[in-house]
Amino acid sequence: MKKLVLFPLVALLSCTLSAQIETPQPSTSAKIWQTVGLTDVTVDYSRPSMRGRTIFGDLVPFDKLWRTGANAYTKISFDKDVTIADNDVKAGTYSIFTKPGKENWEVFFYTDTQGGGTPRDWDDAKVVAKITVPVYKMEMPVETFTITIDDVASNGANLGFIWENTYVGVPFGVHTDAEVVKSIEKVMSGPSAGDYYASAVYYASEGKDINKAKEWMDKAMSMTETPRFWQLRQQSLILAKSGDKKGAIATAKKSLAAAEEAGNADYIKMNKDSLKEWGAL
Repeated sequence: MKKLVLFPLVALLSCTLSAQIETPQPSTSAKIWQTVGLTDVTVDYSRPSMRGRTIFGDLVPFDKLWRTGANAYTKISFDKDVTIADNDVKAGTYSIFTKPGKENWEVFFYTDTQGGGTPRDWDDAKVVAKITVPVYKMEMPVETFTITIDDVASNGANLGFIWENTYVGVPFGVHTDAEVVKSIEKVMSGPSAGDYYASAVYYASEGKDINKAKEWMDKAMSMTETPRFWQLRQQSLILAKSGDKKGAIATAKKSLAAAEEAGNADYIKMNKDSLKEWGAL
């Protein structure tokens, strides 16, 4: 009976101790991040090593789909839209698959990002971009598979794949110029209605120059095609603080009507309370 009891206890203890031992993965995980122009690019992948093996044409067969790394799918993320081989690629995360060849590689950016190895059922409709790039031979062998972001410029960069004596680079473009021009045009055209509105409300709520607050609010309202009831409410309060009681009453009535149409009980009450205070109800 003692042997029957002790054996499972010993086995359990052995399993518990084994589970506490950490060992490195054969293909360790890696993450790179790079800003290209105004676009953030991130790559998550695993890095297998040569370990005396012949890689391309053997471990990684030529002209067959490769997961481009190890373990889970290799993934690339763009926080803004980019272009790859004249394809417009939306901001988001994509997996990378390749078909290495002796002279060229085919590189695929794929919408499925969950899984390991290569997709069991490949779907061309999920390929957002495909490009064929030349192979460059290197004199110095690289032991561990490496992905890089090279030749970084304001309008693009190269996504590099390096292993054994091989380098391939995938050029991609970013829309830095369009973003900068848009930003310049926005700033040079002056503050927006929202900028004027926020500044006016802040000045009024903090007891600063009420005439300046009124000026900014008037500007905001003139730039707003259909002011909402909460905007009209703030305008009426600023008008009242500036001494324009008649204007405050007229604006509060507009806010009240808009609030009633929207069914907002809080603003209906606030406007009625103010109108009573100003002798209009």
